[in-house]
Amino acid sequence: MNQSNKEYIRLLIESGVHTLLKETPNNHHKLNEKLEDTNLDDNSKTLHEISNIKELIFKISCHETPLKKTANRIVVFDGDINSKLMIIGEAPGKEEDEKGKPFVGRAGQLLVKMLGAINLKRENIYITNVIPWRPPNNRTPTETEILEFLPYLQKQIDIIKPSYIFLLGTTAAKAILATPLSLGKLRGQWHKYNSLNLNFTADVLVSYHPAFLLRSPNYKKEAWADLQMLQEKLNEN
Repeated sequence: MNQSNKEYIRLLIESGVHTLLKETPNNHHKLNEKLEDTNLDDNSKTLHEISNIKELIFKISCHETPLKKTANRIVVFDGDINSKLMIIGEAPGKEEDEKGKPFVGRAGQLLVKMLGAINLKRENIYITNVIPWRPPNNRTPTETEILEFLPYLQKQIDIIKPSYIFLLGTTAAKAILATPLSLGKLRGQWHKYNSLNLNFTADVLVSYHPAFLLRSPNYKKEAWADLQMLQEKLNEN
């Protein structure tokens, strides 16, 4: 294990993720409610007490982080809060930062085509990212940043309570599966995401981020295989 992976695992342990396995990705979180009118003048609620997405967005917006200083708009989610499928990407890019929505740039356009190929519409899916603020120059989020926003991401899953989670890219896989394993070793099989309270489980599939596919189109065949796996699982239920 290299020093980067050792540091990542140390940070996970310090953040409260205690059940790390060497060769198997780990699991996490829980809770559910719908969007409702909320008093957003009060930030006294703890993350545990928050029960809907509006409150969570307000909580995230109050969180002080260096990323907030270089970004234009917070980007939390798009789509259907009642969806049983959640897609998680990496972080907002330039277009997302301008519009306040995830996956609206070229990568988002490709994602829409990918979903359409298996008869899914983005408006019927809950779409989010690991990081709600655009990193400077669209750089990859650091491990510290992933851990900084991990509780908010877990809370989104708690509230939405999806049956299936589709992880796009290494950053999303690290955050949700808490593993140093490469994307190649995580693809092609279903994983489990369990709540820390052991009362919520989601099936998790890992694939390539659309932005990566735009840079490396030779991996589209493998991405198509992942989409077919997702479609088969959805059709089962």
